[in-house]
Amino acid sequence: MNASIPLLALPFLCLALLISCNSQSANAELSANAATEVNEQTPNSPVQIADYVVDVFEDSKGHLWFGSVGRGVARYDGKELTYLTKADGLPGNRVTSINEDKAGNYWFGTGHGLVKYDGETFELFNNFTGNTSADHNRVSNVLIDEAGGFWIGTWGGIYRYDGQDFTRFDLPKPEVDTIWNPDTEGWTSISMIDSKGNLWFTVDAYGATKWDGETFTHYNKKDGLPSNSVKTVTEDDAGNLWFGTRVSEKDHPNPDKRFGAGGLSRYDGEAFTHFPQYPGLSENDVYTTYADKSGNVWISTIADGLYKYDGKQFTNLKPAQGSSPIPFKGIQSLLEDSKGRFWIGCSGGLFRLEGEEVVNVTYDGPWG
Repeated sequence: MNASIPLLALPFLCLALLISCNSQSANAELSANAATEVNEQTPNSPVQIADYVVDVFEDSKGHLWFGSVGRGVARYDGKELTYLTKADGLPGNRVTSINEDKAGNYWFGTGHGLVKYDGETFELFNNFTGNTSADHNRVSNVLIDEAGGFWIGTWGGIYRYDGQDFTRFDLPKPEVDTIWNPDTEGWTSISMIDSKGNLWFTVDAYGATKWDGETFTHYNKKDGLPSNSVKTVTEDDAGNLWFGTRVSEKDHPNPDKRFGAGGLSRYDGEAFTHFPQYPGLSENDVYTTYADKSGNVWISTIADGLYKYDGKQFTNLKPAQGSSPIPFKGIQSLLEDSKGRFWIGCSGGLFRLEGEEVVNVTYDGPWG
């Protein structure tokens, strides 16, 4: 690991991420992320609930919420699917993150700021960063910690909200040797809070950063990661850390040099393990990792679908034959709900696991 950096001053707040997932290349994905707004029509069944399902969330009532790039947020209450869009009061139809506070209010990260929804009215917080640029108002995700503190990820940095004031959380950047993409230079995310209470951040091209409340520790290529473009960090039941990275070289201005290392890595506290023997887990982009209630770790890939690791082996899952013509690539969000159903949001629509088959869930379902 790089030497830890002592924390000197702590303004608080934070950020998180969005990825676009139907594309065949990282550059196409990043372009979709940076797009101002995707205009989709009001759904007419049968149709996908959205072309870009970027977040899946279950609230305290067991209702499922789906954030999208073009149709706002959809909610399934166990009986019907309803939408909240710009026409209802959202500042735009790009909703990249959904969370719920202890009072039962919903918080949406949007392309135009942070939104609080009490079930009837919307309250918009934009320009809370003190910067009016579009990047600083583009929210990647919202994480609420056990104390009720809000960590907000934007494309302009990390912020914290204490219920009254927004404060910038200054995240130090290590020295790295990385191909730069100016479109994603500020792409900062909060990946998770681990079992020890550490916060994990990712900044495109700078690796991953752990903050223990006092010091920052950086993890990047110098420590054994295949790429400095870390997109996700997940902890499994054994305390191992799983890092998903994308190929930084895909940003190279020379098309002949857009190849390099990326993919999945596991860190046991001492060394990194890579998995080149599995298609899609090496020299590829992994944007999403997820640990379920049974101890399995799930890994998305751009070109090779979804993997499940059960502690012994990897299993590659594909859509059920004939279930959908939609390519199952570039997963953006994974969720195991309170009923044990496993939901998959990606570009192209919403999917769900049935056994070890992947089934497309359209506006008409299947929802049960």
